[in-house]
Amino acid sequence: MRELGHDPFAVEKFEFKHSAQELLDNFDALVAEDQEITFAGRIVAMREMGKASFLQLSDGDGRIQVYIKKDDLGETGWEISMLLDLGDHIGVAGKLFRTRTEERSIHVSVITPMSKSLHILPLGKEKEGESWGKLSDVEQRYRHRHLDLLANPEARKMLINRAKIVSAVRHYFDQEGYLEVETPLLQLEAGGAAARPFLTHYNADVPKVYEVGRVFRNEGVSNRHNPEFTMLEFYEAYVNLEDMMTRVEECFKFVCLEVFGSTTIDLGGHSFDFEKPWHRVDLLESIEKFSGIKPEELRDFDSAKAAMARVGLPTAKENNLGGIIEKLLERFVENELQEPTFVVGYPIETSPLAKKDPNRPGFTRRFEGYIRGREVCNAFSEINDPIDQRERFEQQLGARAAGDDEAHPMDEEFLYALECGMPPAGGCGIGLDRMAMMLLGSEHLREILMFPMMKPEQD
Repeated sequence: MRELGHDPFAVEKFEFKHSAQELLDNFDALVAEDQEITFAGRIVAMREMGKASFLQLSDGDGRIQVYIKKDDLGETGWEISMLLDLGDHIGVAGKLFRTRTEERSIHVSVITPMSKSLHILPLGKEKEGESWGKLSDVEQRYRHRHLDLLANPEARKMLINRAKIVSAVRHYFDQEGYLEVETPLLQLEAGGAAARPFLTHYNADVPKVYEVGRVFRNEGVSNRHNPEFTMLEFYEAYVNLEDMMTRVEECFKFVCLEVFGSTTIDLGGHSFDFEKPWHRVDLLESIEKFSGIKPEELRDFDSAKAAMARVGLPTAKENNLGGIIEKLLERFVENELQEPTFVVGYPIETSPLAKKDPNRPGFTRRFEGYIRGREVCNAFSEINDPIDQRERFEQQLGARAAGDDEAHPMDEEFLYALECGMPPAGGCGIGLDRMAMMLLGSEHLREILMFPMMKPEQD
């Protein structure tokens, strides 16, 4: 192309008024105006016919066919067009017309190459009923996401909807009077809720706050976990656990309406209606229902450990009652919670930041939400008693000394904030990646992450 006098990377700007979809939607009116049309996009399909060619140009959201002919372009223009490849970006000018098969197209008079693809992309020649190839290799799809979005429209749609879900979440909390805040990523102590020590200061003067931020965990990659993920946390003063349930229900309902236009969505052949209230179940009662272990067997560590062994689960690494209860939940209950469900009443050992339940010694005012057998949120009636909180941290230090790496560290800054006075409050965390998985019907976390964690490529 450079030898022909055209540098394919030299063009800085190409002006055009209409998207591909707008050209198709307003085709007849634009034809009647008989104006020259300009358009730019990537070549995603090619069909050569001697001294003429048909190309499909995509602007990302849509595509339109263009027709180029040697007699219209001149010798040099035609020679340049013959050097075009799948994946190239070009600009065209010409008139709209219909082909003999009624295909709405642009009859090109001027062609402007703007970027040359130097690789063979996962696109194809025009085939019957198919306009571009598929990139099916999972490793390549996630490692080279730009190719995945180019070759697989369904992958592009899923990631666009994931972005819309996050935007809708912000819209919901903004309209409900919450203030969006930002807290530091770098902290001296990692907490179970990453923003909590800082949000406490906001809670003292601002009754409703939320944050959408990045969270990091030193854990392996799986279809449900990524070491880096996006977390929504929201806190509201003078409300309790039941109010947090209502907030979660309303948030999911709002997001479904804004992103999908309906509160009812189909996931895996099953219809979920987020207009309805979520189910509410007790943790110990659910364990009994699905494992046969009675609540009285879970009143002390020894009997709980014996019950755990009886149902075939390993017990060697268990060192507290709460850990056993949550292992039973994970093994026997979670997969049964397909409909949107709140599981209520978690043990104190695994809930160091939740208020104690005054009616159930050893348990807290905490719930987790589940959809399709997967946890999507975790909420508390927040501790605002600094004396109770210090005792909890001291218990956690003991657990950490005994080998529990997940035990919460002592956080003097947080305690000082509580000692200055914090109102009663409800707080909730929602993993937005997991939320997107649930609402989009994805079975793997990497499908809804633009840039999922990947191991380095081997030489």
